[in-house]
Amino acid sequence: MVASLQIPVRIWIEKHDIESKNPDACDVIVKMEDDTLHTAVFVTLPYLARQMDLSYEVGKGIPYNPPVHYAALETPHIIVPNLDRDTIEDTIDNLLALDIFENLFTRVTEDDGAEVAPSRTGKLATKEVAAVVLNEVLMVMEDTPTTVA
Repeated sequence: MVASLQIPVRIWIEKHDIESKNPDACDVIVKMEDDTLHTAVFVTLPYLARQMDLSYEVGKGIPYNPPVHYAALETPHIIVPNLDRDTIEDTIDNLLALDIFENLFTRVTEDDGAEVAPSRTGKLATKEVAAVVLNEVLMVMEDTPTTVA
């Protein structure tokens, strides 16, 4: 068992409007038992295909540039078969058990310019960034804290 294993106390998953029957990406925020927040984007294979198609279309519009299908992802993206709550929670549980959660999620810091001990990967976001995401991410089950163990 991993000594540094933490337990999530709440998970926020971005809700999509009713018109979007099969969303292909959503923001996820995880609050750990030590009150730290972590964020990542969960995506499906259709999301990657759409990104590749967009790159191809952009390439076609640039003279003397060969159009190419590709997806270049800068922020942490976790690829899953679907965006069901159970799939996301089980994935988080698995990442924690394998001790790679902090490699894929970005930890949110207290201050914008303060010296903060980085996570193992050094990926940090500010509280301001998390506040924007929290305002855009709607809680799926607001009354019941989610624990993944």
